[in-house]
Amino acid sequence: MLPAFDPAQAQKSLFAGLLQAASSNGHDKVILEDAEGTLLSYEQLVLASLVLGGKIARRTHPGETVALLLPNAVGLVVTLFGLNAYGRVAAVLNFTAGKKNLTSALRTGRIRTVLTSRRFLDAAKLQDLADALAATEWAPGKKVRILALEDVRSSLNILDKLAGAARAAIAGRFGHGSAKDADKPAVVLFTSGTEGAPKGVVLTNFNLLANTYQMLDHMRAILGPKQILLNPLPMFHSFGLTAATFAPLFAGVKVILYPSPLHYRQVAKLVERSKATVMLATDTFLTGYIRAAEPGQLASLRDVVAGAERVKAPTRELWASNGTDILEGYGVTECSPVLACNQRGDNHIGTVGRLLPGIEARLEPVPGLDEGGRLFVRGPNIMAGYLLADQPGVVSPPKDGWHDTGDIVTIKDGYITIRGRAKRFAKLGGEMVSLAAVENLIAALWHDVQHVVLSLPDPRKGEQLLLVTEKANASKDELLAHARKEGFPELWVPKSLLVVPSIPVLASGKIDLQATHELAAQARPPV
Repeated sequence: MLPAFDPAQAQKSLFAGLLQAASSNGHDKVILEDAEGTLLSYEQLVLASLVLGGKIARRTHPGETVALLLPNAVGLVVTLFGLNAYGRVAAVLNFTAGKKNLTSALRTGRIRTVLTSRRFLDAAKLQDLADALAATEWAPGKKVRILALEDVRSSLNILDKLAGAARAAIAGRFGHGSAKDADKPAVVLFTSGTEGAPKGVVLTNFNLLANTYQMLDHMRAILGPKQILLNPLPMFHSFGLTAATFAPLFAGVKVILYPSPLHYRQVAKLVERSKATVMLATDTFLTGYIRAAEPGQLASLRDVVAGAERVKAPTRELWASNGTDILEGYGVTECSPVLACNQRGDNHIGTVGRLLPGIEARLEPVPGLDEGGRLFVRGPNIMAGYLLADQPGVVSPPKDGWHDTGDIVTIKDGYITIRGRAKRFAKLGGEMVSLAAVENLIAALWHDVQHVVLSLPDPRKGEQLLLVTEKANASKDELLAHARKEGFPELWVPKSLLVVPSIPVLASGKIDLQATHELAAQARPPV
């Protein structure tokens, strides 16, 4: 039985947390597998991390931030723990973010070294990106170094392996690290840069372990050691890193890694082959998996945890027909990331559940809104601070420990309902209208495709709504009739419709709003 959450549990390093999990669940337990069939027990993961980490440590400095440009595979987890074991900070790079954002991220984080894999660069056709990163100056006159893991591994000798084995034996007997490591940075994740230059979110060992243990307390019904969890989510997003990798590893839940959430048929086949019982994903990906799966392929999945975007009713219905509950949760990168989640046996559909233990919340009023407020949170999982482009390497902490999520929510009986992003409200006819609420209205009518509602400047009314949709025969008249039938004001019905073949999606599974705005600007639809 997992203990109730106590912040004191998190007063250590991530690597020390791994050692404790190995001791609690059995050093010989196979805990990690990837799509290539690589299997590691706790003992093998600890040893591999210490051997590889020791070699990387000789080429880096204590406390240095080292970037990782790697796919979801066993090697990435080994490298993460290896860096942590030797006091290095891992900056997990989003290889889909493009040259501009990634070179900016390296400068913002003052990152000297990028660890990657030549095999991965070839397979993903990312050599041009690697060349651009190598040409980047992390400081005036100082170029970024690209280091291939193949070269690091080929340089390992018998002495390296013996040293790693000795250190693993000592660590297993006496532990590794101390409470002083807790407040040191462990991971840096970069925002998408859709609102300017990417910001680095600095998460400490304490932040990540606290959020892990908060989840294990809150989600104990589905994170038991007999479960098998499939993680197709990239670890350059905190959902894929903390919720879908660290939490199960520390709970004794075997983790199956898959390198791309977009391979819908392959993921469905992997569920069947691995007999996975739990999966974490976004609404977009969940829709893809359930539609692509052959009958019975997803039958082993009892619980699915969804985050990053709102779960649509049709998605929930499709999975219910598979006998699988969708437990919708909520988090933001700055909070390591999980803030709230529904639970098995306490699944309040339409909400994102209750706050995890140890998290405080307050709502600040929003002018023009009669219900809900802007959510601020505080707790042990809140980031150390941001790295900003105009102050490279300097951590800017949240004021008084409170993080502004930027989300408008209501809280009733402890259950949180997301009304929308503060930036995704439009003022129409003097009324504040949630674009997410309008999207919900449209999805109820045309539930088989994606839709995005944008707010655009209007020379006469200030703002107007545009519907960007994949519905080939979308009709404004049909939408208006549906709104009237459901009791919504005509004001909520978008004045313009733009039909596109597909709506852009980020690697995290969220709609790419910036790219959608660019589509709309290029199309210049009629009003």
